[in-house]
Amino acid sequence: MLSKLAEKYYSSTYDLNCAEAIIYAANEEYKLNLQKETLKAMSGFGGGMAVEGVCGAAAGAVAVLGILFTKEKAHETEGLKELTADLVNRVEDRLKTINCKELKDLYRDDITKCKLVVIATADILDDIVTNERTKDLRYND
Repeated sequence: MLSKLAEKYYSSTYDLNCAEAIIYAANEEYKLNLQKETLKAMSGFGGGMAVEGVCGAAAGAVAVLGILFTKEKAHETEGLKELTADLVNRVEDRLKTINCKELKDLYRDDITKCKLVVIATADILDDIVTNERTKDLRYND
């Protein structure tokens, strides 16, 4: 289950930020076989891109949707925009915002940090991916 893997990677053992935890978990869960450079690309998205803007976990989840469902380019991929909007809207509905600063104010603590945000985002991402796989549409297995 993606949320369990996200929780594993968002721990002191791995010391990854929210965005990294999501993509590392998805890499393992969905067997993406991502190169180390691709995984490292998510490092700058943590902390709301270092300015407490858009949530890093949400950014990581959007990256996973792109990896899984983009054919060659976004403009050539029917449904990608809708999947992305669905993910962002569902994260916002569940957590009340996708803004990192606001999420930290609502959910972060010194012990678990943003674990609740990471797990919630992973749950939503996994639901979307599972639904798309079930439809057997666009999935690049």
